[in-house]
Amino acid sequence: MKFGKSVCILNVGGTKYAFPKDVIKDFPLRRVSRLHSCASEREVLEVCDDYDRERNEFFFDRHSEAFGFIMLYVKYGKLRFVPHMCELSFYNEMIYWGLESSHLEFCCQRRLDDRMSDTYTHFTEEHHRAADDSRTDASSNGKRDSKWLERMRRTFEEPTSSLAAQILASVSVIFVIVSMVILCASTLPDWKTAESNMVEEHRYTDSLEHPSGIIEAVCIGWFTAECIVRFIVSRDKCEFVRRPLNIIDLLAITPYYISVTMTVLTGENSQLQRAGVTLRVLRMMRIFWVIKLARHFLGLQTLGLTLKRCYREMVMLLVFICVAMAIFGALAQLLEHGLDLESGNEEYASIPAACWWVIISMTTVGCRRHVPHHCAGRVLGGLCVVSGIVLLALPITFIYHSFVQCYHELKFRSARCTRSLSAEFLN
Repeated sequence: MKFGKSVCILNVGGTKYAFPKDVIKDFPLRRVSRLHSCASEREVLEVCDDYDRERNEFFFDRHSEAFGFIMLYVKYGKLRFVPHMCELSFYNEMIYWGLESSHLEFCCQRRLDDRMSDTYTHFTEEHHRAADDSRTDASSNGKRDSKWLERMRRTFEEPTSSLAAQILASVSVIFVIVSMVILCASTLPDWKTAESNMVEEHRYTDSLEHPSGIIEAVCIGWFTAECIVRFIVSRDKCEFVRRPLNIIDLLAITPYYISVTMTVLTGENSQLQRAGVTLRVLRMMRIFWVIKLARHFLGLQTLGLTLKRCYREMVMLLVFICVAMAIFGALAQLLEHGLDLESGNEEYASIPAACWWVIISMTTVGCRRHVPHHCAGRVLGGLCVVSGIVLLALPITFIYHSFVQCYHELKFRSARCTRSLSAEFLN
């Protein structure tokens, strides 16, 4: 740096740090070290937000607390997240100062990876430059169109983003509930009897003219239109198709159109077609519509996000159960049937049958028919129950803390969207 005093002052969000000019040259933060090579105030202002020549003070309009943690990394060599600060926001600060995710401690790297996989957001300097260039080069009509598409996308994807989104989400929930009620009621014996009588009275009438068929067609029409609109306004069509909730929507809608297509091609009544096993399975797949409620309810979103983040703990729990099931199943079969083939307990005639007893015992469910008759078998059953309680409780702590964390994150996002909705309504 060829100007200013020998002492440089960094003012980051109101917090000041004083360094000798020689230290700035080899400073671990890339943005700070760039100040040493600046030959004019114009070049300095490309690195920082403001510069005071008299005091040789460089001002950066950034998060002061986050920079404090970054300075701890400069001093001690360990970088961790700021408590109660969004991981992505802190990562954005890291990139600004010239750090990468590899500088974080391992536990914080895992938190950052999980958060990025949840939000599909990756902050890089290239992305910021590309975004700035695209905003600069876009025409006014293009900006207006992209803004309209973004508003439509948020209306369909984020139920708390606006009043119209809330109304749309409420209507969608009503259609899901009505469809589930119709599906459940159609399996009742009285419903089937009344439906059969109606078919006999209107032998040549298509099932869509029946009240249940009309309601079913309206619900399918709504879900289809909603899915098509969301696909049109989505940013990335390939990413839209790969999302689990969108795949579930497709699996729930497709069986209805398959049934209607077969009705048109075969000329048979759809009530007769539903007697086929395949079509009955396809029709029952509409129960996946219940998962659509995850778009609108915080609890279901928290459950899904927790399962996604805790898949390692879930796999560990499954391994615990499988190992215990193999051990206790083999011992139960030996003690209850293998030692005395003539008068042995037939409920434990094979290891798979004994494994069923192990599962219901470890989960403390129990079954009146599957009980050990011998003293050794009963002792083994007691050990199985106690072991099941311990093994099932081991990963629960990790899953519980992850659930609480996911709940607060989603609640914070929802509250932020609600505040933006209130501001938009007041304006």
